[in-house]
Amino acid sequence: QVQLVESGGGLVQPGGSLRLSCAASGSIFSINDMRWYRQAPGKQREVVAIITSGGNTNYGEPVKGRFTISRDNAKNTVYLQMNSLKPEDTAVYYCNADLVRVPALGRKSYWGQGTQVTVSS
Repeated sequence: QVQLVESGGGLVQPGGSLRLSCAASGSIFSINDMRWYRQAPGKQREVVAIITSGGNTNYGEPVKGRFTISRDNAKNTVYLQMNSLKPEDTAVYYCNADLVRVPALGRKSYWGQGTQVTVSS
């Protein structure tokens, strides 16, 4: 089995910072792209940031210049550093990873359970 476990969410004032972590555990052969998504109440889930196994990154327009995605391949962990947070960043943040458990079975997508981020004064 594979698990993705997020941590680091919470309540923060506008302009503040939070760092989310997502650790993948279990029987893992390799991890390809890792992503952060978010979903606010009444809205569709949207991609926040993507990082490839080689470290290339891409960001959604609302977070460019404020959020930074990174990963530690040795720890099978992806991070999301969120700075200059705004009330509109309030959402449940989900980790997603494309990974291979067994080469013969190919690559599959796995999701974490989500962590709440609330930006409010």
